[in-house]
Amino acid sequence: MTTHGGRPDQARRDAITVEIGYALFSAAFAAAVVFGAVAGPALLFDLPDTLEKVLIRVGLWIAPVLFAARVISVLLRFRRDSAQPSQPGRTNPDS
Repeated sequence: MTTHGGRPDQARRDAITVEIGYALFSAAFAAAVVFGAVAGPALLFDLPDTLEKVLIRVGLWIAPVLFAARVISVLLRFRRDSAQPSQPGRTNPDS
């Protein structure tokens, strides 16, 4: 998937762009869902002040951690899955 000079061709750049967009979108969605599940009850119901603060702080802590973990895992999986064998018909570049 390279052109003359070793630069990635347009299809490869497009695939990378799509994968980055997917990683960011899915990470933002997952972080929002988890934040809503953890901190949502504190925002919707009349809970004791201590419990409200704890739920919101846990939600604010876990959402960015989940976001970063999701982005990293998607991009690492893409990098690993996009490795091409060195010879046609071979499954391992070292075989």
